[in-house]
Amino acid sequence: MTTQIELTGVNKYYGAYHALKDINLRIPKGSFVALVGPSGCGKSTLLRSLAGLEKISEGTLQIAGEVMNDVPPRKRDIAMVFQSYALYPHMTVAENLTYSLRMRGASKDEARKKADEVAQITGLTGLLDRYPRQLSGGQRQRVAMGRAIIRHPKAFLFDEPLSNLDAALRVSMRKEIRALHDRLGATSVYVTHDQIEAMTMADHVVVMRDGVIEQQGKPLDLYDRPANKFVAGFIGSPAMNFIPAVVAEDGKSLTIDLGSVKHTIAIDHQVQAGRKVTVGLRPEHIRITPAGQGTFDVPVAVVESTGSSTFVTAATTPELTVVETGRGIAHARETIGVTVDPSQLHLFDETSGARI
Repeated sequence: MTTQIELTGVNKYYGAYHALKDINLRIPKGSFVALVGPSGCGKSTLLRSLAGLEKISEGTLQIAGEVMNDVPPRKRDIAMVFQSYALYPHMTVAENLTYSLRMRGASKDEARKKADEVAQITGLTGLLDRYPRQLSGGQRQRVAMGRAIIRHPKAFLFDEPLSNLDAALRVSMRKEIRALHDRLGATSVYVTHDQIEAMTMADHVVVMRDGVIEQQGKPLDLYDRPANKFVAGFIGSPAMNFIPAVVAEDGKSLTIDLGSVKHTIAIDHQVQAGRKVTVGLRPEHIRITPAGQGTFDVPVAVVESTGSSTFVTAATTPELTVVETGRGIAHARETIGVTVDPSQLHLFDETSGARI
């Protein structure tokens, strides 16, 4: 598959602050890549470096096989969609869509024809003569995307484009963005702090922390085999449970420590005897049973139901969260059994956090 964007050994410094650290990333043509991580992890700096809004300090950045290190933003043939929409309030939708074309000398008829084509793709037909103030948040975001599409760029860069929208609109808009990407055969790089967006939209997810790529790969690969405790805790909702444990003398079992609850559980691969580890267990991989009929018992602190799912929080230290499909059988202030499948346990080194 042809590489559209490639970063090799990229570093970015702001004085003494090291914002991007040895970034190596290859983005195939036509793929949808999500950069995800907490605030300050470097994902927006990386995106702005691709756009040319930030100049990289070291390394090589290539777009469509050409080195872009010293190429100004306007010559990179990149379109960027911001969370703030960045529309001209005094221009109509059609004028906002065609601004870049008109700046390049396109005729009025040609610009309007292009605006009509993009409006059909983005669902803006009938809104071309309105002003941004007359549009909803979702419609404004469509205009921002349409303005990017009209140029047929080498890549689309999205900087948290849905963060200003309400929850229901975010869900529908992420489907629209992905469908638009597929329809155009575009190359898209999408920055978000929301791992649900990253998991549902992207072909390839890049998890960042403190300017470093912690792990990258297909969304379900990151979910199934997180490289370390940070990735394990960041990918998946609700977040993975982390429980301190010590490996038994036989190296084939371990004792978990939940404060008032301590229990020995078999593990599915040999680990050094006596080693202190952190056990990762996803809430959706724990099954609730009547007390005395599971792997071990826990007291229930809180039960929250959404109708389709029930979230159970155990009164343990650290807290243990369980997700059940449906209404569930647990009630606050009672004791329940929980069943754990050894094959679903993730083991991490207590000190480094690396996967064992």
